[in-house]
This record gives sequence, C-alpha cells and structure tokens, in this order.
Amino acid sequence: MKFQEEPSAILARLQELRDADAPTHGGHVLSYVYDSGLAALDELAAAAIRMVQPVNGLDPTTFTSVATMEREVLGFARRILHGGDGAPGEEVVGTVTSGGTESCLLAVKTARDNWRVANPGGSVPRLLAPVTAHAAFQKAAHYFGLELDLVPVDASGTVTASALIDRMADDVALVVVSAPSYPFAALDPISEVAAAAAERSIACHVDACIGGWVLPWLDTAPWDFGVRGVTSVSADLHKFGYAPKGASVLLQRGRDRQRTQYFATTRWSGYPVVNPTMLGSKSAGALAASWAIIHALGEEGYAELAAACERATVALLTVIAGIEGLRVVGAPIGPLFAVATDDSVPEDRRVDPHHWADQVRTRGFLLQLQPAFTQSDGTRLPSTTHLTITPVTESVLDELTFAMQVSADEVRGLAPVSVSDVLAGVPAEIAGALQAMGADPSGAGALDSETAAALLAGFGLGSDRDGPAELPERMAPILALVGALPARLTERLLTELLARLVEP
Repeated sequence: MKFQEEPSAILARLQELRDADAPTHGGHVLSYVYDSGLAALDELAAAAIRMVQPVNGLDPTTFTSVATMEREVLGFARRILHGGDGAPGEEVVGTVTSGGTESCLLAVKTARDNWRVANPGGSVPRLLAPVTAHAAFQKAAHYFGLELDLVPVDASGTVTASALIDRMADDVALVVVSAPSYPFAALDPISEVAAAAAERSIACHVDACIGGWVLPWLDTAPWDFGVRGVTSVSADLHKFGYAPKGASVLLQRGRDRQRTQYFATTRWSGYPVVNPTMLGSKSAGALAASWAIIHALGEEGYAELAAACERATVALLTVIAGIEGLRVVGAPIGPLFAVATDDSVPEDRRVDPHHWADQVRTRGFLLQLQPAFTQSDGTRLPSTTHLTITPVTESVLDELTFAMQVSADEVRGLAPVSVSDVLAGVPAEIAGALQAMGADPSGAGALDSETAAALLAGFGLGSDRDGPAELPERMAPILALVGALPARLTERLLTELLARLVEP
C-alpha cells in the first residue's frame, strides 16, 4: 500500500509542531508536566506503551494483562495510602482511571448514587467542599446534578474544620477535602472533617490527585485511609507517579460502596457492557507505563524522588523569602506553592506576581498565573503565581533562582494590570460591550460565537479569517480580566478562545 505521505515526512512535521511546545523536560515548565529527571524511566514507559499499543482496556477478560497490571498498581497504591486489609465492608478497592478529573467525577457519582439509596425520594443532594477544591468537582456537580456548596477559605488558603462541619446536614452526599489543595498547597483539616462526616454518615473524599504519590514520603499530618471516616482517595499517577498522561487511581473504602461506581447493562442487543470508569474502549498504554514505573522505582525510588522535590522546594521558598515585594501564601505542604505580592512593604517596593511570572518567562521558565478570586463571603483571594516543583528542578536551581531574582528587580514597583488598563487599548465599541455585560452579566453565557470572537479580537486574541489564533506573549492582562470581569462572561470568552484554537 502506498501512503498518502511518507512516514518520515509526517514525523518531521510532528517534530516541527513539538518544537513549538513548551519543553516537557529539563525543569523549565513549573506546571502541567512532572519530570523525574530519569531518562531511563521515560524510555521504560515508552517501551511499555508500545507493547500494549493494540490492546483495548475495555475488556480485562480478553486482555488479561490489563487485569494483572491494574491489580498490581492498585495494590501498591493501597499500601502507600494505608489502605491495609480492611475488615469486612471496609476493604479498600479501586480503579485505574484516565486522570484526576475522571477519578473525581467517579468519586462524586458513587457518593451521589449511594446517597440516593439511603435517601429514596430525597431532594437534590449537596456537594460540600472548600472553594479551593479542584474545579473537577464543579464539573462533577454540573454533570451529575448535585448542588455545589463551596466554603470560603482564610487568607492563607486554608479552610477551617468548623466551616465545613457546620454546613454538614442530611442532604450532603459528599464532603471533599484536599491533600493538598492545588491553588495554595494547603492541607485541609482532614482528620477533623472526616471524623465529623463519619458521625453523620456522610461520605468523605480526599482529593490527593497532586499529592497522593509524593506526600506518603514526606512528613505531614495524617490524610489518607489511615484517617477514620475517609471513604475515598484520588491520586494521579501522571503527576508525582511520573507516568505519562493520563493515569490516576481512585480508591474507595468498602466493596459494596465501590460497586456503585460501575455502570452495567445487558439491556441491548450487543455484548454485556460493564464499565468501572467513564470510558469504554480505552488505551492500556498509560496503565502499562504506570505499572512499569512502579515496579522500577518501588517505595525506595519514590522516596528518593520525593526527597529531591522537597530539597528543591525548601530552596525556592528561601529564595522567595529573600525577594522584597513577594511572599509565599500560607504554609504549603508538598512540592508546590503560590506566590503573592507582599503588601507589607511600600507600594514602590512591591512585586506583582503576574508581571513577575511574565518576566521570568522571558528567561525561559514558565510559571502558572492564577487570578484573584472573590469568595461568597466577599473576601478576596489575591492574584498569585503557582510553582510545581519536580525532582529535575534541583538541576536548574541556580538558573531559576537568578531568573526569579532579576525578574523581580525588573518589575518591582510596577502596578498590577487593571481592567481599565486593558480596556484602554481596545476599540470603544468593544469596551462598551464589556462594561455593559459587567453591569448585567446574566446574558453573557448566551453570547453567540461571532460576538464572543469579536470581543476576543478586541484584546488581540482569537482567530481571524486568515489563520489560527495567536496567544499573547504576556499573560498578566488576560489574568486581570479573568479576575475582574463576571465569571460567566470570562468563562464564555475563554470557551470561545479554546474552541477556535482547534477549529480547522
């Protein structure tokens, strides 16, 4: 058979596309990617993926390797998360999923279905969580028809146990706590919340998607299945498990409880469908890579990588402490933290975290900007820049430290971008439309695509008729809009932007 294009040309084109990506290795991207710094581990994962490339993970009775690998991955996860050998009805069992979002969705779906069994004819169940709980839980509440009850956190990004406990009631199907929360790396008061939830027969999920494969080897307060009342834990293999995207585990306490997670039907004319996850047919690649990496590293290897993360994190926290005008938010645990402006110094000595991140980027390091956020009680969480630290960060500490310090010096005293600053640079009709929507955001979600695209174009975003979208070099102005404009409006505009990035 003659190919339409030569494989070598196709791969050359793919290499060109990859060359335009942010670097996935080497420690220059401090979000999204988790680099162990071990090339042999990447090679092992790639070889494992290639071996199972044609396998369909849908049916472990046909492809028995899938069942074996999943069983061994879950056994390792259960051991490091203190699942142990539970008493009858308390056994910790689980599933390998396609990522943290799927793990969180399934945890919520399971809790909802079990709540419905216990509350036949009940009202709409409630999902209770701190405002810092991952957005995946907002997606789950939206998908599965739960009322979302988000509890404000304090200035350090931490929720108090009483703030959650006081809102527990019979209509709560699930309370979510994080180990740690992504935005500020705060460890929620898991022991107190889980104990209170158990007393009220409320399920308690610990979202350890980012911490689950690194916190077991760090010194923290108890947070996993060793805590009474914890009914489920999510932990992402493709984060500090160092597996390729996408792989996560969802562990649940109690076989009967976990079986509610499944979807099963024989009520159609085809083969029986029994799925523990949202997906049916699925690649076994990420599972095989995770399985291989776990066998290669073992607990000792993970402990060594966790220690490297901790050393680099301590070093960078010290660097931030020495930069006038910046501060670390709260008391972060694990290898991640958020940086905000230090308002205790004079204005001309302050450093805006978004200007700082944009400036650091000019020196080859990508930090993640987080917008300011107004909570339901009216308090406002600050604009921050988020850093996720991986083992390879140790190898670039000197270069990263220099970039952070010099960049801070270059933007010190520069005022944060305001919405008025951004609007000053756009056509008057665009600015007027945005201001009108800000005054009455009820119709923002109903914006048609062309109007949304026109608004984006006013900011130099989105696609034109002659080519694909181009993103700005500096993100501070965009984050200023996200933090200041009504959520419904920014959500609609960002939807349009992302949709047009991939339109043919």
